[in-house]
Amino acid sequence: MKDGIDLSGKRVGLVMTGSFCTFQKVFDQLEGLKQSGCQLYPILSDKAYELDTRFFTAEQVRDTLKKATGREIWHTLQQVEPIGPKKLLDLLIVAPCTGNTLAKMAQGGVDTPASMAVKSQLRNGRPVLLAISTNDGLGVSARNIAQLLTMRHIYFVPYGQDDPEGKPASLVAHMELLAESAEAALQGKQIQPILRSY
Repeated sequence: MKDGIDLSGKRVGLVMTGSFCTFQKVFDQLEGLKQSGCQLYPILSDKAYELDTRFFTAEQVRDTLKKATGREIWHTLQQVEPIGPKKLLDLLIVAPCTGNTLAKMAQGGVDTPASMAVKSQLRNGRPVLLAISTNDGLGVSARNIAQLLTMRHIYFVPYGQDDPEGKPASLVAHMELLAESAEAALQGKQIQPILRSY
């Protein structure tokens, strides 16, 4: 188990949304999550599943997740809708979680696989862990983050300003705390402090 973190037997959904520059940070945590004993279920938003970017091709993203988890990727509304009714997951992680996804969650939007997965997980009062990555976290997305901070069953991976000089409104989660944050969320706890410097 990674650093004493025990997620043995827990079914953990991992939703990746389109903050493509943060994908490698998430990929770097997959082995640690597996070492903690959890079963990982990969989920991709529409854009994360389809788009080639300067960071990764869509095929590279899909292949990395399939190899790391040993499972096919859920990427449609029909695939993620049963998460709640069938109680498929103990925890749902959204990493990276974009400003767009934050807005949908804060306003109850459910028109993407990512937002539908969150809504379905919350339906039964099961925990959702957000690892934010957005260039406007201290801009227009700040109100959505604040709203989500007050909601039951939603937890955050600690985050901070990744580039205060170059991108003063940008916030990114400390992805190295993903497993630790997941363990806490499964216990109904928010690890502290939430705000941490880079």
